Amino acid sequence: MAASMTVGTGAPPAPGDLSGEGSQGLLEPSPEPKQLPELIRMKRDGGRLSEADIRGFVAAVVNGSAQGAQIGAMLMAIRLQGMDLEETSVLTQALAQSGQQLEWPEAWHQQLVDKHSTGGVGDKVSLVLAPALAACGCKVPMISGRGLGHTGGTLDKLESIPGFNVTQSPEQMQALLEQAGCCIVGQSEQLVPADGILYAARDVTATVDSLPLITASILSKKLVEGLSALVIDVKFGGAAVFPNQEQARELARTLVGVGASLGLRVAAALTAMDKPLGRCVGNALEVEEALLCMDGAGPPDLRDLVTTLGGALLWLSGHAGTQAQGAARVAAALDDGSALGRFERMLAAQGVDPGLARALCSGSPAERRQLLPRAQEQEELLAPADGTVELVRALPLALVLHELGAGRSRAGEPLRLGVGAELLVDVGQRLRRGERRPRPAAPAPPPRPGRAASDSPWLRRDTLAPRAPGRPRAQRPAAPRPAGGTRTLGPRALRAPLALRRARSAAAAIKLLCRETLSVLGSPGRERRHRGRGGGAVSENT
Repeated sequence: MAASMTVGTGAPPAPGDLSGEGSQGLLEPSPEPKQLPELIRMKRDGGRLSEADIRGFVAAVVNGSAQGAQIGAMLMAIRLQGMDLEETSVLTQALAQSGQQLEWPEAWHQQLVDKHSTGGVGDKVSLVLAPALAACGCKVPMISGRGLGHTGGTLDKLESIPGFNVTQSPEQMQALLEQAGCCIVGQSEQLVPADGILYAARDVTATVDSLPLITASILSKKLVEGLSALVIDVKFGGAAVFPNQEQARELARTLVGVGASLGLRVAAALTAMDKPLGRCVGNALEVEEALLCMDGAGPPDLRDLVTTLGGALLWLSGHAGTQAQGAARVAAALDDGSALGRFERMLAAQGVDPGLARALCSGSPAERRQLLPRAQEQEELLAPADGTVELVRALPLALVLHELGAGRSRAGEPLRLGVGAELLVDVGQRLRRGERRPRPAAPAPPPRPGRAASDSPWLRRDTLAPRAPGRPRAQRPAAPRPAGGTRTLGPRALRAPLALRRARSAAAAIKLLCRETLSVLGSPGRERRHRGRGGGAVSENT
């Protein structure tokens, strides 16, 4: 995947040091902070807040002296009037210093790297990139988040693997990095508590899309990790918060500038999010596709983005002489099995039964599918007309899967982890009306020494046998799954294990997908176009 890159450099802070020493142009503190109403009025009228003003506001948020109305008023003032680079840098520092700091051995200082994405559809990059970087000699303490709205969450995807535990203390994180070189965990209440309060307030005050607030939220969580380098994937397009590239570029520049002012080496990549990344959308299906990518196969766009972002991190952290050399090292880790080996270590270290971790990481794609949540039925939809696929829209697909249980509208809602869709057509592909095509076979992964997943006690023999015509698909002998079925959706386009809430919603979902997910140009003199919708929310926790 081609991605433009914006890079900022700064001397990385020492482990646990968030003082910003060496930063240039940070605000001079005023003698004492002002009262909150005065601060709100000042920012409302376009004034510039001092370092003491900003730190006083953040302290009031954390200690509870700031009322909810005052927090909302300040957020709206910042949303309307903005903040300059220095104000945003101080806000980022203050948020980062509002809670516990992660501390690592001094010897790890140049090895600590991480990645962040503003959110997309089918974005399973973190699952592949973290172990690939660990295989290249880095330490990756990735603090991720859950999905909200139409964007998926890295933690939700990993929790489709039975036993995976995302709740880890700082001491446990250090042990995980020693064992596997990487970990993917959730944000604890002790880390950046001020951001948690502000994030919740922004969600109900229409201030989610504020550039300085987005920047401070993202970077504050990365500063506490004590990183030497950070890469940020800023999405734009129909399924991203920023519909056009220029808006995304402005956020990228702000992130890079603030990061550099705080001594953090940051690169920001701009990537399109009009179509899903890869072929699979949905928690368990995306884990399958991530495993395929770590097996040296998988869709080219996913592999390209992983190697691009990973190459930038290896270059910024001094593990490669150029970004291209770094990308080649990441690609080699995917092809030689070392990334998959690190992923297996991470699974076992974070609570997955070692036998299951081994089966997932050494089995064939068909065998892996038996080990993860999946729906029980399949249904196919056929191409409605002859034509050529012009566009596959990510947003309508994500909204429908969200409605069917793959996503959540409120924090804490349970998910149906088997809900998902697999794209079976590509842009530019010719289709015939009513055409039936078998599900494309996944590319065979390269042979690995000692691969013997079919001997694993985690797999039933009868699930590996060829399925005779009309024979029901074998079911995994595991914990009960919600009732559901698989749908092939769009003009011969999508195979989707959908855990259905009710027949009516399923029918409506399929109809919507047929109408809005694909844009098909018909034969001469006949054209079918369907309009998709834009919008979304920036993910600051993935």
